[in-house]
Amino acid sequence: VLRHEEFEEGCKASCNGPYDGKWSKTMVGYGPEDNHFVAELTYNYGIGEYHLGNDFLGITLVSGQAVSNAKKMGWPLKEVTTGVFETEAPGGYKFYLEDKEQPKQDPVLKVTLGVSDLQKSVNYWSDLLGMKIYEKDEKNQRALLGYADDQCKLEVKTVGGAVDHGTAFGRIAFSCAKEELPKIEALMKKENQKILTPLVSLDTPGKATVQVIILADPDGHEICFVGDEAFRVLSKVDPDGDKLLDDAMAADNSDKWFAEQKRKKASA
Repeated sequence: VLRHEEFEEGCKASCNGPYDGKWSKTMVGYGPEDNHFVAELTYNYGIGEYHLGNDFLGITLVSGQAVSNAKKMGWPLKEVTTGVFETEAPGGYKFYLEDKEQPKQDPVLKVTLGVSDLQKSVNYWSDLLGMKIYEKDEKNQRALLGYADDQCKLEVKTVGGAVDHGTAFGRIAFSCAKEELPKIEALMKKENQKILTPLVSLDTPGKATVQVIILADPDGHEICFVGDEAFRVLSKVDPDGDKLLDDAMAADNSDKWFAEQKRKKASA
């Protein structure tokens, strides 16, 4: 756990999806957000379950330790190719674990998103957003893109039809120099591309205010660009992150409240 934050109302950039109530976010990863891929786990207190679509196809990481941990805990693993195991996190999110020694740098290799038209997606992410194409496999209808050789990559893979985003509302985020944000916004306007949230400032109670712009690719995948200077301050590892998360979970009486009211949490 790198940091944990609680919010009393929905985010004006829909960071927690289109939900207005109390929510929290927990950043988890193998190292600081400055130089590692990090997962942002959002929890809406009033929502009991989400419908998953085919938009998020999984995270691939290199960690024999993760495979060993799963086996020790009796967590279900399915070997999909030699030395690569598929497993499912609570809620149905897929992970692919390569059974090799965990590298010293970030072990997260790639995040895979489902797309409806490979070429259209590659054009968007490479021509407009400036990603380098590392691999393109027409036969298997997939491509691997990224901003740097030593960073987590983005894989896009066709799903054989339309992309269904379900109700969990994830997004991919990148930090960049603050001065780049207006340029990104201007380019998207010029190219008639979708801007979900025009350049806006977001507050985190007691922490830094960051500027973000949120886009959507041809399949509606949400993409957030955040100003790096303020984000470096906001995203510092919080030594109290674990305790804050534990305290929040201990204080969360939402399940008890719904049970006492003989009501079920909403299904998003």
